[in-house]
Order: sequence, then structure tokens, then C-alpha cells
Amino acid sequence: MNTARPDTQSYVYIEEISVPFSYPVTFTRHAFDPANPVLADTVRGRTLAYVDSGLAEAQPGLTEALVAYARATGIELLAPPRVLPGGEAAKDGWDVVNSVVAEIVEHRLCRQSTVLAIGGGAMLDAVGLAASLVHRGVRLVRMPSTTLSQDDGGVGVKTGINLGDVKNLIGTFAPPYAVINDLALLRTLPRDVLLDGVAEAFKVAIIKDAEFFAWLTDHAEALGRGEPDAVDEMVRRSAVLHLDHIRQGADPFEMGDARPLDFGHWAAHRLEGLSGYAVRHGQGVAIGIALDSYYAWRTDLIERAELDAILDAFVRTGLPVWHPLLERRDAAGALAVIEGIEQFREHLGGRLCITLPQGIGRRVEVHDMDLPLVEDGIAFLKERG
Repeated sequence: MNTARPDTQSYVYIEEISVPFSYPVTFTRHAFDPANPVLADTVRGRTLAYVDSGLAEAQPGLTEALVAYARATGIELLAPPRVLPGGEAAKDGWDVVNSVVAEIVEHRLCRQSTVLAIGGGAMLDAVGLAASLVHRGVRLVRMPSTTLSQDDGGVGVKTGINLGDVKNLIGTFAPPYAVINDLALLRTLPRDVLLDGVAEAFKVAIIKDAEFFAWLTDHAEALGRGEPDAVDEMVRRSAVLHLDHIRQGADPFEMGDARPLDFGHWAAHRLEGLSGYAVRHGQGVAIGIALDSYYAWRTDLIERAELDAILDAFVRTGLPVWHPLLERRDAAGALAVIEGIEQFREHLGGRLCITLPQGIGRRVEVHDMDLPLVEDGIAFLKERG
């Protein structure tokens, strides 16, 4: 009997690749005024432009102003700007992505061409996903038009769409070529849309910057009224904090477990899905922050006075801390929102990692959640809400 073993020797080569990414985030006003050179200095090559339907409706004549600007400054628009659905409808499945991909292919854009996306975060997510797929990446210039997209999602490196009730199940990491934050685009925002970005500003302040949190609480009523000076300052400071985290956190493509900028998001994403996205992202984030802040208080990570400061600031700003969907139960009697923890665990790669405040301006990561304590938090917020 032949008992000789085959040659099982293996060779392993470790390839280490370092690819630096750099993109400008410019704050300006009235970007479509031909006297403003920012957009013309940014856009390169043959260009397709897409505009959020909500923005087009709120600012009639915007697409015509973009065409006139392109003509005056030499931007090579290959077609009239195309208006796409805004809000979560933009990223509800593949429809918008497929249509943008088809148009990019039809006009034969190459990797040196530009896709210009002007709109809210959901629309930017969908168009950005399309641009990242063709030729493995066509240049994307984002012009966020909401507080949420200007101070958070629109300045980051992610794209994504929702499938069913799972938020951002499909997406890519794809840094933009450039971001232009035109603060004048914020002036026509409805109050509930404006408050979405305020929620994300509180999120990053609570876990990273106590001084900014104090500023937000001092300006809560002004932000709730949409006063331009307060809104502009909030957007700039929040965007810089998000950018600093992406740059300095050493994990821009989220290869590790921690997602500090998703503080409050496990509940937020679940509430959005349970509501069929009738709950706005910022509303979900505010409620998720309130719930996780309660949990942080009960686990001795923050003081009761700090919890009260967070909840009081939300109320004065106009952000919610409660929604009836928090009490919905599934057929087995379990709270439906709790599934958000398992969806979050799956999104993270199998190991749960929840960011909580450890005092205002600092954070800690925890790897399990006491579910009865979460239920206590829901009951507590119902009384407060």
C-alpha cells in the first residue's frame, strides 16, 4: 500500500498596497453665479449632471442656471441636467442606479469624465453608486443640497441603496472627486429636512467635541428656526468633524469593527425600515441617540445631567426623542426595533460594536446590549416624548 503523502508545501505572498485619496470640500455660496469660479475650476472633462427633484421644485430655474453657468464657463455638459427622485425614493432599490448607469454608458463617459450630482444625501448615494460601478469609477462631483448631506453623508466616502427594509444593504466605498457645499442651497429647506442635519451634528458633537455640543445647545432654538448664520456655522463645524474622523480614524473604508459615526444608527435604521422610510433619517438618528444615551446613563457612562442636556436640547431644537414604532412587537412578542441590533451586527461583519458616549465629547465601544435595559429606555423616552 502506497502511503506516500503528496507535496503539501505552500507559498504565501503578502501584498501591501497604499493608495492615498485626496478630495477638496469647498464651502461657498451661489455656485451657479458665473462670477463664482468654484464649480468651473472643479468639473473636468465630458459631464453629465443630475439634480434632486425636491431641490428643483424648491428652487425653480436652478437647472437653467446650471446650463447657463456651463455655457458661460466652458463646462462640457453632454445633455440637459436630468432631474431624479429625491429622498429615500432615490435609493429604494436599483431603479435610479440602473438609469444613471445606462446614461453614463450611452454617453460613453470615461474615467476622466465627470458625473455632477446636486441634491440630498439619498440622491447622492444612488448617483454615487452608479458612478462608482461604471469603469470601476467615473469622477463624481457632489453638490449636497441639505444640511444632512452637507454636514455628514455628502462629504464622506460611501454610496448605497436600500433593499427592502434594510438600510444601505448595497453600496460601495468610493471617495468623490470633489465636494462643493453651496450654503445658499439650504435656504429653501423645509424645517423637517433642515433638522435632519442638526441631528447628525449633535451625534458627532456628543461623541467627539464637548465644545461643539455646548454651542449646539446654546443655539438650539436658533437652529430649530433655521436661522442662516447658526445653520451655516453648524454645517461647517459638523462637516469638519466628520472629515477629521474619516482622515484621522485610520479606517475610512470601515474594515474594522467600530463605526463611531454610526452612534444612534442601529435604532435609526430600523425605525426607518419599519416605517417604510416615513421616518426621516434625521428623526431616526435623534431617537436612536436618545435611546443610546439613556443606555449610556444606565450603564454609568454618562451622568443624568448629561442625558437631560441631550434630551432637552433635542426638544428645544424640535428633534423627536420618541416614536410609536419603538413599541411595535413581532409575532413572538419581541420588540421589532431590537432586530436593528442584529442587522447592525451583520453590517459590521459579525461582531457587534456599538458606540456610546463616555461623557460628552468622548466615546467607548461596547460589544453587547442588555435588551431589558433597552426596553426600559423605550418606556423612559415614551414618558419624555
